[in-house]
Amino acid sequence: MPEFLESELYGNELTDWGLAALLTAGVLALALVAKLVLLHRLPAAAPTDELRWPTVLYELVQRTSTLFLIISAVYAGTTFLTLPEAFHRLVFSVFIVALFIQIALWADRLARALLIWRLAPVKTKTAMRNALTLIEFFVRVAVWSVALLLIFENLGFDVTALVAGLGIGGIAVALAAQSVLGDLFSSLAIVLDRPFEVGDFIAFGDQKGTVERIGIKTTRIRSLSGEQISCSNTDLMNSRVHNYKRMAERRVLFVVGAAYETPQAKLEKIPAFIREIIEAQELTRFERAHFRSFGDSALEFETVYWVLSPDQSTYMDIQQAINFAIFRAFEQESIDFAFPSQTIYMPELKEALGTIVARQ
Repeated sequence: MPEFLESELYGNELTDWGLAALLTAGVLALALVAKLVLLHRLPAAAPTDELRWPTVLYELVQRTSTLFLIISAVYAGTTFLTLPEAFHRLVFSVFIVALFIQIALWADRLARALLIWRLAPVKTKTAMRNALTLIEFFVRVAVWSVALLLIFENLGFDVTALVAGLGIGGIAVALAAQSVLGDLFSSLAIVLDRPFEVGDFIAFGDQKGTVERIGIKTTRIRSLSGEQISCSNTDLMNSRVHNYKRMAERRVLFVVGAAYETPQAKLEKIPAFIREIIEAQELTRFERAHFRSFGDSALEFETVYWVLSPDQSTYMDIQQAINFAIFRAFEQESIDFAFPSQTIYMPELKEALGTIVARQ
């Protein structure tokens, strides 16, 4: 029996073959048992569940290929054997290919999980789904491209020329589709940075409206007059965007003009009763009221207050009530509102009229 065990097969004793087989079977059995235990203990993901990292770990374990475990076990077993160099290179190459494919499967799932976690606030918005799907597509392409390049490099291929060719081709495509790619990256910037979202009331340039849809190339906005505005994402991101929906309070400045014939005693009352009028309104916070300047045709009083609501209709209702109250107060105090007027002083005409009156 010992003589039989000492016999050789392909340059290795039978005991070495036995040890290699035991090692292969042990590594494979240990890996399969660990996979089954982890799948049993970790919570499985449900279609309606939110992202939870234990479920992500469950999916990573589930994505561990049994074929990869078998190849890894066989590679571990062959390390005990003395085999031809070509056979060792073949086993190693198969193991490397399986390893990088398995790492790409794990990286693909982890990248998607990180995207879902980072973009969770906008994931449920219908208008954002196309852009988010596009982001996931680019991430997956990047992951698998890197994996394939590493596989080719470890198999002995020269990937420098391939990378250079892809780079030149990418530059050509980018130049040909510069406008489209600019809008595409602007769309991704809107999704990631979120300067506005669907439903927000924004102003840009001389346009105002409510955002209805954020697409890959354009953003569609419903203007105040009713028509839909399609705006390039690049143009929108290059302009100053005012997002009124995120405004917590509204600062209001207005000017009231009193006639120059108004007595000083009545002028001094104006800031006080303007303050009383504003403080009597709900959802307001008075800041100041001052006799600002001597205007061309009026004594100007500047008032600043805050509306404690971002709603445009609420602001207009409050301002209307304040205007009516100021009008009544001016009427009660017999103060005249100023209107645009000019006084032209002509001394020659005055002297001539005086001479005519004297002759008569």
